[in-house]
Amino acid sequence: MRKRVPHQHREVWPRVFRLYLFCLAWLVLALPLHAESLTPLRSVSLPPLESAQPLAGLAVIDGLTVAVAAGHAWRLDNAGKAWIALAWPAAVPAGNISVIQDGARAYLLWSAEGRSAFAELHLRDDRLDANTLPPLPEPITDARGAISTDALFVAGMAADGKPRVWQANPVDLRAGWQAVPAWPGGAPARTLVVRNQNLFVTVEASGAERLLRWSALKGWADAGAVPGEIVPGSGRALGQAHLLYLVRGAEGVRPMTYHGITGSWAVLPGATIAGNALVAAWPDGLLWAQPDGAHYAVSTAQLQSGKLLLRWLDWIVILVYLASMFGIGLYFYIREKRNSTANFFVGGRSIPFWAAGVSLYAANTSSISFIAIPAKAFESNWQYLTNNLIAVLGLAFVAVWIVPLLRRLDLMSVFSYLETRFHPAIRMLASALCIVTQIGSRMSVILFLPALAIATITGISVTLSVVLMGVFTIIYTAMGGMKAVIWTDFVQVIVKMGGALFVIGFIVWHLHGGLGEFMHTATADHKMHLLDFSFDLTKATVWGFVFLVLFDVVLTFPKDQVLMQRTLSTESDREAGRSIWMFAAIMIPGGFVFYLIGTALFVFYKANPERMNPLLPIDATFPLFIAAELPMGVTGLIIAGIFAAAMATLSGIMNSVATLISVDFYEKLAKHSSPKKSVLMAEIMTVVVGLVGIATALLLSRFDIHSLFDVSIELAGLLGGGFAGAYTLGMFTRRANSPGVAIGIGSSIVLTLIAWSFHLVHPYFYLAISILLCIVIGYLASLLFPAPKRSLEGLTIYSRAPSK
Repeated sequence: MRKRVPHQHREVWPRVFRLYLFCLAWLVLALPLHAESLTPLRSVSLPPLESAQPLAGLAVIDGLTVAVAAGHAWRLDNAGKAWIALAWPAAVPAGNISVIQDGARAYLLWSAEGRSAFAELHLRDDRLDANTLPPLPEPITDARGAISTDALFVAGMAADGKPRVWQANPVDLRAGWQAVPAWPGGAPARTLVVRNQNLFVTVEASGAERLLRWSALKGWADAGAVPGEIVPGSGRALGQAHLLYLVRGAEGVRPMTYHGITGSWAVLPGATIAGNALVAAWPDGLLWAQPDGAHYAVSTAQLQSGKLLLRWLDWIVILVYLASMFGIGLYFYIREKRNSTANFFVGGRSIPFWAAGVSLYAANTSSISFIAIPAKAFESNWQYLTNNLIAVLGLAFVAVWIVPLLRRLDLMSVFSYLETRFHPAIRMLASALCIVTQIGSRMSVILFLPALAIATITGISVTLSVVLMGVFTIIYTAMGGMKAVIWTDFVQVIVKMGGALFVIGFIVWHLHGGLGEFMHTATADHKMHLLDFSFDLTKATVWGFVFLVLFDVVLTFPKDQVLMQRTLSTESDREAGRSIWMFAAIMIPGGFVFYLIGTALFVFYKANPERMNPLLPIDATFPLFIAAELPMGVTGLIIAGIFAAAMATLSGIMNSVATLISVDFYEKLAKHSSPKKSVLMAEIMTVVVGLVGIATALLLSRFDIHSLFDVSIELAGLLGGGFAGAYTLGMFTRRANSPGVAIGIGSSIVLTLIAWSFHLVHPYFYLAISILLCIVIGYLASLLFPAPKRSLEGLTIYSRAPSK
């Protein structure tokens, strides 16, 4: 019989809810959003260059500042006090030359014998060396160049008066030049900048200057008008999404940034540069030389990015949250007996379905959802949300067919099924691959992302943030077991979803046009575009997601120890199935919330481009907004939400991997194992797994990664597909056997790595390809060996026991 809620409690809750709404309304109205730039420039004067020779360019070569004129060159000494003359390379004539540079590398372009010669510059003591490279296919004038990690572009005007563009690989320039379609209009380029795979050109058109954008997939497109006149040669790439230009307008020459995602311009205050200055790229800024009689005044300007520190109320909110998570872990540590594997691994199989369903959603929406998905929606649109919509159909199949099949086997490790169906070696192989996948593709990314947010907001280094959060999660997970994991998940979903909804409302409230402006901007820029029905395998399309969900949800759910362990913690087959339905019911609205955050960030930063920090990666967009725009206290709440998103998944991974190590390896290999020793081993392995995850996250932080969301998908596909196919062969066929499945697993991993090395398809397809290869090869290989002789009753979908 359902217990009745006391009358006084029914009166208290409405008052609490009204107080909660009042606090939210106060916080929304508490502080207006700021308008000043977050990253002003700081200029520094360098020693003047005593030369009457007209400079052809400036550059940073081998870490040293270099000035180049026709037949002459100088470098700034190591102390930065004086200029030293350099010997001119004999291979380069003392004629008309152009310098192409990016703040780290430099090239020379000059005309010789009716061709445009090309050379890479290096410093050798007090000599400037020029390593000659293949010349351009035809001579050009008004040469401009741009360099990125994997592309070198050169553009100019040919003898017929039309523009030409060529591309080369800077790693292997001797491979030659490839023609690129020239921009429309035929006007000469004033600047040339490359950002990722996009080439940006500024040209004069109809009396105004416009920015044009080119990519190999989309060709040339108009990126909008320039708010003034670009100083020739002043453009450079900055960060992951910005371009930096000098723009001449009514207020003089000003440094301005163009954001490649929102298409908006912002002024960078703090530096004054004359319009006749010769400009080059400088680390995080610009280097310029301004003629002043018989010498050049040389200066630099760098972006200054101050840390946006938390305030006292933020720290109180975060500490209360962390203390409550620790308290839950401590509660279950004191309450539960430590000699029961069922209690530690599957919560005594006493978890209600609704709590398990919420915990499933919490485990599935990690810091990848809270940080990387808003960043992905901010950069692109809602196409990846298609995965959530189609996944619900896959979860329906899982709830009806797969979960009851595994739940009735009374498992703790889902890989026990593979031993029963095939062979102990298959179980241990699949379990080992799962452990590597969880630590390598999920735990490292999930731990690194919130550390990035914390570093952005508090000024604490990413390294220290990773260590602190990892250690804290280790403590409460090792103490409380699966019950602590599930009930902390439940609290964490409330925290992070409440914070996410608040951010969306906060942005819409502070837009000048409110909801109308939000919808107009989002739809005009196609930021809510959801469904792509094209058959392009290099893009995230509907067909790709249908294909992916079939393999990533239906066929991989059984092998996902993190998720299955929650369903195995329920009381019965029926309750396990209902937990999946609960998970599916939350997935779609939850997905819309996180993608809506990304769209809201796009609308906000399009209207307020000066509030962006060009030095931060795209994945730090949401953390930047949290730190710079939200009022005190709310920032702490959202940071707690980031903690919640990460820790919910981290704790699940730690507990599940520790379960696999203890059940699949320790209990199988140890001679005198016992439930008490197995629990102790799991507690120790929780600590070890956490420490390994911390180490991999620190390794990940050493790389400049464009999208961690894409990285997590790619790694999961490369590492996790083979053993998912083993489940499909076991559950959906009667003919598959141990040797065939082993061959299928090994072959799928090798062939998927080959597809990855040649970039044959979009990373989203790696997992599906790996599973499909395992199924096909494993089944065909099984035909070469005798059919299984053991009874398969209850091990396939063709023989189902009645639900409990």
